[in-house]
Amino acid sequence: MTRARRRVGTSALRRAQWTAAGVLGGTGLLGLLLFALGRAHAWQALGGGLVVAGASTVLGGALGFLFGVPRVRSGAGEPQGSYAPNTNLEQVSDWLTKVLLGVGLTQLGSLGERLHQLGTALAPALGGDDSAVPFGAALVLYFLVLGFLAGWLVTRLALPRVLTETDEALDLFLAGQDRDRHGDKVGADDLRVRAMQQLGLLGGSAGQPAALAAQLPPAAGSPAGPEGVVAEVRSTAKRSALTADQVRDLFADGSEGRRIQALALMQGDPSLADLPSVLDAIEHPRSGFEQYHALLAARGLLSRLAGTEAQRLRDAVAAQLVDPQGIPYGSDRSWLAEKILSRLQPTAFVPAQPTAAEPANSAPAGSPQSDPQQPPGP
Repeated sequence: MTRARRRVGTSALRRAQWTAAGVLGGTGLLGLLLFALGRAHAWQALGGGLVVAGASTVLGGALGFLFGVPRVRSGAGEPQGSYAPNTNLEQVSDWLTKVLLGVGLTQLGSLGERLHQLGTALAPALGGDDSAVPFGAALVLYFLVLGFLAGWLVTRLALPRVLTETDEALDLFLAGQDRDRHGDKVGADDLRVRAMQQLGLLGGSAGQPAALAAQLPPAAGSPAGPEGVVAEVRSTAKRSALTADQVRDLFADGSEGRRIQALALMQGDPSLADLPSVLDAIEHPRSGFEQYHALLAARGLLSRLAGTEAQRLRDAVAAQLVDPQGIPYGSDRSWLAEKILSRLQPTAFVPAQPTAAEPANSAPAGSPQSDPQQPPGP
């Protein structure tokens, strides 16, 4: 409950920040529009002002990005690859405060002179009269600060999360490659799917039912929850004393929790797999979570299926892909289904070969070669 409230509070704060940024940006553009309407060449002043405002915003945003780039945590006890906000802005602010106090307010006179020179240089683009000089300097300062705040805010809020998610996805891909090298094709594909979900390349259609956690035993390792239970059962399947018949009976128990456990055992040890049970979970799943793990179990069976069994699996998976109520397109399940289908080539029909009693060059009935009553030709 506390975490949910914290997320709601953070979301409300972000909306307020973006609303404030929008109001400030709109105020600056409205001031530019009103100023341009009072010039003799209104469109020229408006266009020049928009270019100046845009350039100032881009420059300020670039500075805000540099100040907001996160740093990798390196302290003791902190997870490797996590990110913390950059505190350079605070350090620069503190440094500037000390410099200003040390130099004294009398040295700030040159700042006004520089701003006047900047306004004089921009005045021709804003109408060319005397009022364009202070307005040009104010326009640059306004949008420079606004761009800086917007760039820092975006970098501060979004970049650490993006970098962390990318690192986590990379770790999953590397772990999948390691499992692939050790012959664990099912676990490797599971990690690849999770990595692509982390990057937003696949939709997560295999949601875990709310009641499933109560039907599964608690996982001793990490992560917790149904995925942790499945991973733990899969890793211990080859050390299990269960037989294929017992796993099939476990699946036939009826509860979704038992069916998931049976599918996890089949994933970990293909010798325990039962194709009719896998097909039942693919064609008539209790949930997307069960169908996802049925597809993983089918992935581990591909090298053990005969021609007829492979065709049954291919037909079942293909039917779920074309069914509007079946596997959603672009989801984790569709990625597994398409991978299974790519490895199950359609069975080629080989024409029957002639037998020893039937010559290969025998002609059809009624031809001169097959009719004994037909006299030979000249």
